[in-house]
Amino acid sequence: MINYPTRADLRDLMSNMSLQEQASVRKSAEERSPNGAAFLSHSSRDSDILPGAIQLIENHGATVYVDKKDPTLPPYTSKTTAETLKARINQSKKFVLLASENSRESRWVPWELGLADGYKSMRQVAILPTVETRTDTSWTTWEYLGIYDRIVWGGHKSYSGDIWMVLDHKANTATELREWLGRP
Repeated sequence: MINYPTRADLRDLMSNMSLQEQASVRKSAEERSPNGAAFLSHSSRDSDILPGAIQLIENHGATVYVDKKDPTLPPYTSKTTAETLKARINQSKKFVLLASENSRESRWVPWELGLADGYKSMRQVAILPTVETRTDTSWTTWEYLGIYDRIVWGGHKSYSGDIWMVLDHKANTATELREWLGRP
């Protein structure tokens, strides 16, 4: 059975971490180079689940870059901010959009996705849809998100542990997240 991760799922990924460790995960992703990393686009209003999303991706073999405290970004958003983000997205290996109700309200998140769409092949871009409940599919009402592959959790009683996949819903195929992150 395929499931979209809930906000609680992402928080659970951090349940064994102290607040200091969670802050360290976020800070590392904010300070590293985007070269070869997965660019994680997100709304600043999703700071409560951001460390869980970072942890999910890093647990599957990738490094994550987020732009929050990039020392090369100006302190206030400007034309320079936009130019720097364009360069960072282009430098990254993969692009993952943490899709939530909060990202729907963001001015930057859809723009970043559009940049990634232009710079990268469709196989290098994925949506990490985050829902409130397992039955919630409200994120699917964003028409343009429907063209991208999705990071999902595939639970199966005969397996131990979680199986995270990148679902190509058009071809009805899936690739394990670790494999997808490792592909050029």
